[in-house]
Amino acid sequence: MTRGKGYGEYMNLYARDWMISHARIEIFTDEAEADTIARAIMEAAHGGLEGDGIVAVLPVEKLYRMRIRAEATVDEI
Repeated sequence: MTRGKGYGEYMNLYARDWMISHARIEIFTDEAEADTIARAIMEAAHGGLEGDGIVAVLPVEKLYRMRIRAEATVDEI
């Protein structure tokens, strides 16, 4: 999880600082579980309001472990 700042689609032009704090969560999982996890996140985080955010599912071609300098699998994480 990392923090970010931005104003997204709906910036508040009247605010002194347009930037709003956001959270970014990255989950590495098997492709078969991606939709289930995305739906669970949307169910838990949905507020029905503008600016609720997005859930993006991206492919990861390869994953490497820095310590041993070798390719890793999702099962090892």
